[in-house]
Amino acid sequence: MSPGPDFALVVRHSVVSGRRHGMATAAGIAAGVFVWAAAAGSGVVALIAWAPDLLTGLKLVGAVYLLHLGVKSWRAKETTEPVASSHAFRDGLLCNVLNPKAAVFFVALLPQFLPASPGLLDTVLLSGLAVLISAVWFMTVATLVSSLRRLLARAAVRRAIDRVTGVVLIGLGVRLAVTTAR
Repeated sequence: MSPGPDFALVVRHSVVSGRRHGMATAAGIAAGVFVWAAAAGSGVVALIAWAPDLLTGLKLVGAVYLLHLGVKSWRAKETTEPVASSHAFRDGLLCNVLNPKAAVFFVALLPQFLPASPGLLDTVLLSGLAVLISAVWFMTVATLVSSLRRLLARAAVRRAIDRVTGVVLIGLGVRLAVTTAR
């Protein structure tokens, strides 16, 4: 729930393209949460602990994607046509799935809330709860931000939002790349 790349993406899509696109981004993020929760609950994410090079690769791919989103946001023009809802969903999904912090979060946290020998239902219910919480939070953010769209969509304000979002995403991407290189 803390501001990060997912939050920045929902805010940007909500300001630039409106509530529907913000909701599509939130739905993509929630789908990404489901991917991580299901992977953690099924033990697939344990591969990351076993093969640290996988996490390093994920970090690098995630860093490149954040840099791409940041540069795209920085270079946005006021006259840019809104992206399709499917693109907003894809951006949300990829932003979350390529976020190694999400993987680490679910590897460290999810198994603690499952019984010693979890069944499929246990994993699905807990994953569903994580998805529901994420969806409600980011859809609330999309709704609140899009309700301020008239104010936020003014040319100077939008330019500032694009620049700040771009700098934040680029900064997160660089930080992720640098911590990966260590």
